[in-house]
Amino acid sequence: MSIDATDNARTLITFAQQAAAPVALEVGKYHVVRTAEGFRTVDLTTPEHTGVPERKAGTTTVRDTTSFAAYFAKHADPDTEVYADADRLTVTAVLDAHTPAAARWSGHRLVLHLRKSDAWSQWMRHDGQLMQQEQFAEFLEDHLPELLKPSAADMLEIAQSIQGATKVEWQNSTRLASGQRQFQFVETVTAKAGQKGQLVIPETFTVGLVPFEGSAGYELTARFRYRLGRDGGLSLGYKLERPDDVLRTAFADVVDTIDGDIEQPVMNGTPA
Repeated sequence: MSIDATDNARTLITFAQQAAAPVALEVGKYHVVRTAEGFRTVDLTTPEHTGVPERKAGTTTVRDTTSFAAYFAKHADPDTEVYADADRLTVTAVLDAHTPAAARWSGHRLVLHLRKSDAWSQWMRHDGQLMQQEQFAEFLEDHLPELLKPSAADMLEIAQSIQGATKVEWQNSTRLASGQRQFQFVETVTAKAGQKGQLVIPETFTVGLVPFEGSAGYELTARFRYRLGRDGGLSLGYKLERPDDVLRTAFADVVDTIDGDIEQPVMNGTPA
């Protein structure tokens, strides 16, 4: 065939291709299309064409066991793995964990990240710290809902007694047979110069705290702390008994709750 004949054939093919009606390509499949430049591969299987992600992925963080159970029930399968980390206060579910027979992506995760309650954080912040009289009295008044024994009403009376004895000279402290602590003072206000008085507070008191948002409450024992200054001043505070143990117990109870709601075992540790 001559060069002119070849050129004419190519021209006819080009016109034929241009005149051909377009063919719709099916989404979700690979296609090989012939163009003027040659064959071209068209991939219509990707998410931007199908509108469907290739797989579930991402990490969802929740704050309570109820939310954890709801998301878990929606996405978990028999091969899902669950890990509890007491140091990080987290429970992590690898929803697409490896199966015994095959590897999976392990990229779809659910994390319960417990957040300490405001009340717990405030009591921890002042634990073992001595405060001035008025500051300590205000602290008790601000936290009356958490005071269990003595009652909130009795602790309010103690707080008011502390506030009412700010302009005094504290002289000594005595431990009573009942276990209470009695403080002796002398009024220093001009109108009551020399008038003696006393303040009696319990050696210990009980508070009820919710360690984590959405968790149960626990009782803690607090011991009153005090210091009589050389200038006649009085500093007060408290020391909670083994709060770390209570926190560990609270986390263990959270894990037990999750373990009771799901079929998969909860393992101690963190996923890869």
